[in-house]
This record gives sequence, C-alpha cells and structure tokens, in this order.
Amino acid sequence: MFMTKISVTRRDFIGKTAAGIVGVAVSSNASSMSAVSYSRIIGSNDRINIGFLGCGDRSSDHQSMVKTSSKEKNLAVVAVCDIWKNNKEKAAANCKKLFGTDVQQFKYSEDMLKMPELDAVMIGTGDFQHAKLLAEVVEAGKDCYCEKPMAIDVEDAKLARNAVLASSQVVQLGSQWVSDPIQLKVRDIIRSGRLGQITKIDQVWNDNEPRWHVPNDPDVAAIREEDTDWKRWLLGKPYVPFDPWKYFEFRIFRDYSGGITSQWVSHGAGLVHFYTDTAIPDSMVANGGIFGWPDIRQNPDTFQALATYDDAKFLYSYSTNFASRFGDYSCIHGKEGTLFAHGGEGSSCWFFISEHQNLPGGFDFYEGMKEMIKRGKAEIVSTEEYGMKPGPVNTNDNMPYHLNNWINCMRNRDVVPNGNIHTGFWHSIASIMATQAYREGKKLYWDRTKEEILDHPVII
Repeated sequence: MFMTKISVTRRDFIGKTAAGIVGVAVSSNASSMSAVSYSRIIGSNDRINIGFLGCGDRSSDHQSMVKTSSKEKNLAVVAVCDIWKNNKEKAAANCKKLFGTDVQQFKYSEDMLKMPELDAVMIGTGDFQHAKLLAEVVEAGKDCYCEKPMAIDVEDAKLARNAVLASSQVVQLGSQWVSDPIQLKVRDIIRSGRLGQITKIDQVWNDNEPRWHVPNDPDVAAIREEDTDWKRWLLGKPYVPFDPWKYFEFRIFRDYSGGITSQWVSHGAGLVHFYTDTAIPDSMVANGGIFGWPDIRQNPDTFQALATYDDAKFLYSYSTNFASRFGDYSCIHGKEGTLFAHGGEGSSCWFFISEHQNLPGGFDFYEGMKEMIKRGKAEIVSTEEYGMKPGPVNTNDNMPYHLNNWINCMRNRDVVPNGNIHTGFWHSIASIMATQAYREGKKLYWDRTKEEILDHPVII
C-alpha cells in the first residue's frame, strides 16, 4: 500500500540524513484507513473526478493542466470551490468551456469534500492556507495535488505531514520541476558520481517587475467583503479588518507569505534536495530588503540566502533580484565536473563540463559553449522528450509531467509521487528557515531530532 512505501525510500528517504524527519508512526494495516477512504477506491481504468479548491490564477492553470491530460488519463472535473463568488463562477464557466460539462459550485471546502463521486482535489489557495486545507482534504478521504509552499510555519508543516501519513491518500506537492525529464536526468548524473564531491550549489533566479503587486488589479477593485468570507480567508491568522490587497496579493505581506522565500526558495531548495538526496539545511543565513519596488509590499524584492548541508558537505547559495533579469543560472559544482543551466527557475537548458581541462578562470561560458561542445569539453544534458537537444531556458509551469506523475500514482498506489509529502515538508522547512533568518537577522539551525529551528548550533 501507498502508506507503507512512503515511509521508506527515495533512497530510504535519504537514510541517515532524514533521521528525525520520517519519525511519524504510520500503520501499514488497512484498518488505519478511515471509512471514507473506502468510499471510492480508484481502479486502473476508472475515471478520476477532480475538484478545484481556490479558483484564482493558479487554479486556472490547474484546469488547463487537467484538460491537457484528460483524454489520455481519463480525467473529469466535477466541482469548483472558492469563497469569492466571482472566482467560483469564473472557474465554473472555464470548466464548462474546457470540458463541456457543468460542475457543482461550492463556497466552502467541507461541502465540496462531502461529494461521494469526488476522487481528488487540486489546491490553489494562498500560501498560508495550503497546509490546513491539505490536511482537511486527506482527512476527507480524497487524494490531493497541493501547490507549494506546503506551509509557511513549522507547526502547519507538521500538521499537514501528520495528516497525510495518517491517511492512505496520494499527495503531490506542486513543485513541478521534479517531474521534468531533464531535471531527472540531472539527478541521474549526480547520482552516477560524475561530478565527484559536490561542494557548492548556486541558484540565481531574477525578474524585473513589481512582482506580485498589480497597482490597478481589477480583482481588488471588484471584490466586496459581503461577497466573500474574510474570517474564513484568514484561516486562523489574527483578525485584521478586510483588506482586498492582502486578499489577492498575500505574497507581499509578512503574515501570509515569505514572498521570495515561500514562492521561489521552496522551488530552489526542493530541487537541491531532489538532485542531491538531502533533506532540510543544517544552517541558514539570509539578507536583503525592499530596494527596487518600494510600494505596499512588506516582503523583500531583493534577497539572498546561504545554507549548509553538513553531512553532504556542501554550501547552497540562493539569490533573487526583482529589479534586473540579467544573469539567471543554476550551477552545481563538483570536484570532477560541473552542471550548469542557463536561465532561472525550471530552466531545462543544462550542460555538463568536466574538470581538469585547464579552462581559463574567466572563460566566457555563454559565448564559448558551442565551441566547448564541438571540442568535446562540454556535453548537452537532454532527453528524448526534448529531442536530445538543449531544453528551453523558459519552461512552462503547466507541463504535463508532474500532474501525470500524480495521476499514475493514484492508479498504482504502491508508487510514491515525485513531490510526495516528505519533499513538501523538507522544502517548507528550508523556506521557513530562510524567511526567519532574514527577518531575525540571525544564523539559524535545524534540530533534526526535535524538529525545531534554533538560533544556536544543535548540541549533540
């Protein structure tokens, strides 16, 4: 069963590195399944009925993703749920357009989750809402695709993980790059040992716009408090008066997101864990500020973090600037070779360069790559899906690979999704450490035994 296998590997879930993380008792006995979990056990050929929870922009992408795979994977949509009636009605109309079917509309998730024909839910709500809603979905006996970050505080991350491990549900976290064939190929190269000892990983992912703030946002102008449920939206956060800017632009406000850390470091650290078979940094420092876009935002627009992974013995450097797009890249440095990707988050344009070639320290990588490949000093990293050519620098967030991986695991419940609940816990803690290190101006540490963030080294 899925419950049994998720407590073991991806490489035994990192073996010793994951000690203290996978410490939640999970029964392999079918009696641990709730009665509702038995209400609809998906067979290999059954149609899978999906509902969308939170119907903003990302949910529109979810709907398009399902449409792309609906025929091949035998998928249907049966429900949409959003506490703002405009989003709910817009999502229902879009589902009618895409799938030619009328879906049921719900304001509250608990009502949608009572549908006996509903098999799975895709969550596209605010960052701080993900964990509690994920727990609610799996406790209702539904499989779940939940956007990242899984959580923005440690207790919510534990809540979601514990709920999933106490269920028999198949959960995929929306860190979609871990199902991209080229990212899988990058991991295979690292696992092969061709890079030798890895000592540093760099990610520089930039943009040049007031990211996540739209001064003339039509939704902000359109919404009225009576058309939604503000207290429900807060979902346990301290009460403040209704604020449409916070409602739609939660990513730039401290109470509801870390911004760059929650949105992008979650992806970045998740890829680092994926490539290197590690789990959660041992230490973290961070700095930055609001330099490029001094608007209503509370979270930084310029940010850098440094983390260590002590057992694996490497440094992880993450940097983002929202006032210049130049210089996006990822680089994995090994003693015997280097993997380099042009472009920012999700870039599939990867190359392998072996060490000990006497290359000049100031070598112009961008201009000289074709010549290096021609001379056999560098290799393109690619797969059949990309025609064995360099992948695109800018990849589509809605590629089918990650959704299809989730669907395949729903049908074969002995297989763990690429973005399983443990990977979600790991990327959450990494991004939470980065947020907290920036806000507190401290070097922070992760205690793997107590599962706590500390401001002093762990005493063993």
